[in-house]
Amino acid sequence: MKLIHTADWQLGKPYGRFEPEVRAALTEARFDAIDAIGKEAVRHGADHVLVAGDVFDTEGPDDRTIVQAISRMERHACRWWLLPGNHDFARNGGLWDRVRHRAGSSITVLAEAQPHEIEPGIWLLPAPLTHRHNLDDPTELFDSMKTPGSRIRIGLAHGSIRDFGTQGETKNQIAPDRARRSSLDYLALGDWHGTLNIDPRTWYAGTPETDRFQRDEPGQVLLVDIAEGRDPSVIPTRTGRFQWIRRSWTVNDQAGFDAECDQLLGSIDPASTLLELSLAGITSLTDRVGMLGRLENDVGHRVRYLDVRSGDLVGRPSEDDLASLSVEGMLGVAAAKLSASIETGGPDGLIAKRALERLFVEYSREDRA
Repeated sequence: MKLIHTADWQLGKPYGRFEPEVRAALTEARFDAIDAIGKEAVRHGADHVLVAGDVFDTEGPDDRTIVQAISRMERHACRWWLLPGNHDFARNGGLWDRVRHRAGSSITVLAEAQPHEIEPGIWLLPAPLTHRHNLDDPTELFDSMKTPGSRIRIGLAHGSIRDFGTQGETKNQIAPDRARRSSLDYLALGDWHGTLNIDPRTWYAGTPETDRFQRDEPGQVLLVDIAEGRDPSVIPTRTGRFQWIRRSWTVNDQAGFDAECDQLLGSIDPASTLLELSLAGITSLTDRVGMLGRLENDVGHRVRYLDVRSGDLVGRPSEDDLASLSVEGMLGVAAAKLSASIETGGPDGLIAKRALERLFVEYSREDRA
């Protein structure tokens, strides 16, 4: 059989660090990812979509988030199996009762650790989380789940096989050999937001729409083909619209910086890219102002979002830079005094150096205006 394995939709994520226009685009893209998943399922003849936890970002999303999620899923001719994760864990009278109340027969909430025969002889074994952090391995129950007449056993869980440290959850630990221990033909996992292969029968799907600066690849789901007596075939398939990329450049002049910019812009879809850029190097003040100006007035208008970190890009005033200030009356007097302090050295010299750089930057901005 073929199925789609996905996880970590985190619908309703607030994206509080961004401006309203960017927040709105990122929020809508997460709903659009549901449609992309449904279309992939139909295109490949996958009758079932397994969502391995964190469908929602919190256990108390607003009604619009729930209705949007359900209506998007119900557009497509496949069955959706939703597992509570650590962000949207199962509790009586909570989120999942609200989902059940609104959802039709094509959507099943797996809030209890009970196996489901989803096709004749094909059993789905869910391990829903009932708390944000569980002390025990949530998949340990797979060993004792009865699946009479089973040809294929599929586990569905949310938790950490590895210690993901600050980049993921460290609770809800899952035995790395769970597929073998519990005689699973496939173990579909969620929690890690990138696609990750643990062994031939154990995979993290990652999120279908990337939501942080951790990795370059866009959001994906897994197309899984399972049959008796062999390892499953697993093919990652792109569903995400936005790409979050992080770059660190060491640059020493405007020409080198422009070459980096041109190469980057030629390799991405700027309107669908969020960019975190760190700059380092020693250059003239003229070039430093020019580099930051291009980022502000060109690159920043092309990409969806730009975060520039330029504290390690040092601009040193050249003789020409200082000469341009010397003809500006009081600016020239201030520049001369700062230059003298720099020559003296010591703590005051360091402060004077930064002040002179700032004076030139502000002067250059006014000159361009």
